[in-house]
Amino acid sequence: MHTKFERKCIACRNNFQQKEMLRIAKIDNQILIDEKGKLGGRGCYICKNEQCFSLMMKKRLLNRAFKMNITQEVYDKLGEYAENN
Repeated sequence: MHTKFERKCIACRNNFQQKEMLRIAKIDNQILIDEKGKLGGRGCYICKNEQCFSLMMKKRLLNRAFKMNITQEVYDKLGEYAENN
């Protein structure tokens, strides 16, 4: 059953509760990690597990989600975030 607070992971394509996922936001062509889920702008969600982060980085899935070219520097910062959390 689909509920109001479910979101789809851009990597594994499974639905999870919004609070269990990490939101990545695009605001004025800047990519930001939205830990609290309160930032504006376009957003996408990813599971908080290592496999989904590595798949996102390997296939550069943010490029498709935000319909723009995301630099390797942004992916590196997301990788550091995944390692530290």
